[in-house]
Amino acid sequence: MEVRTNRRGATERFLLGQHLKLNDLKLEARSRSLEIPQYFFRKLPPYPRPELQVSHLKHDTDRGGLLGIKRDGGFRGADRQQWWSLAVKPEDISAAETRLLEETYPDRTEEQAQTQQSFLGRFATSPAFLETSRLGSYRFTFPVEEVLEAYSQQFCSGAPPILRVFETVLYKQEVMYVVLVHSPANQEFQELPLLSDDPTVCVYKDGRFIWSCQAMCETHSYQLVQRPDENQMEVRDRSGEKPQFYFWDHVAIALHVEEGQVLNFDDHKLRENLKVCGPGEPLITNSFDSFTEAEEVVQRLWPDCPAPQENDHLLRELFSHWL
Repeated sequence: MEVRTNRRGATERFLLGQHLKLNDLKLEARSRSLEIPQYFFRKLPPYPRPELQVSHLKHDTDRGGLLGIKRDGGFRGADRQQWWSLAVKPEDISAAETRLLEETYPDRTEEQAQTQQSFLGRFATSPAFLETSRLGSYRFTFPVEEVLEAYSQQFCSGAPPILRVFETVLYKQEVMYVVLVHSPANQEFQELPLLSDDPTVCVYKDGRFIWSCQAMCETHSYQLVQRPDENQMEVRDRSGEKPQFYFWDHVAIALHVEEGQVLNFDDHKLRENLKVCGPGEPLITNSFDSFTEAEEVVQRLWPDCPAPQENDHLLRELFSHWL
């Protein structure tokens, strides 16, 4: 693994052109005698590793970023990349839970399926699954297909963009798998492998990123209990025991753009897909606005575009502890 310092001053250990699963990443760390926290190697209570099929992307930013997006009519790149993350919705978790149960207990009865209690959401506690943001108060959420279609039209002359395995990035308590998106005309990334149909960590298919999540929890307060005699799964609460800190993983999408280029969207679409987020841990920036400030900023920027009712509700719910 190579080491670098990113533009925010954080140390990154990275492997170019590979998406290494956690077990392989542990072997890599040991073979290179990397100085990483020992909890990366600890034995954990059983927990789920679901396949998530995600149809939306999110881009979080602070007030300065929001002003730039409004001014430009879209999203500029940083270091020739325009960054998005998978936006996992509650229905994605429910669908993943159903698939996990069906794969584990293919012969379960209809009665067993109906009496099965929901459990996967209890484990989805890492920053990858939360409504909070670590990068600022403002979140844009777009369908994957809409983002890739806009990129195709604006940067690929209408051709499908190329998706490649970019890198695995290791932080203090975070593993980030990066997918690179670029134009077919760009020959710069030919040595990177294509994002294939082999679902090692992440693939793209039919408008969705299929992510084999390996570390949902960050801090393990629950244990997955399998009941093969009943063809069911349940959760054991371990909150009274010593917390088990661990890594969490997520997938980022890097759209390749040249200096000064902007991925444009209709102004009304930008407002429609914007909501405000409260701060999440661990913070990457301290540039967060209060609910009142954020509401005023958005209203000032889009005076003729009222927020959807759902977003208004979320704004107040997320910031209720600040009011």
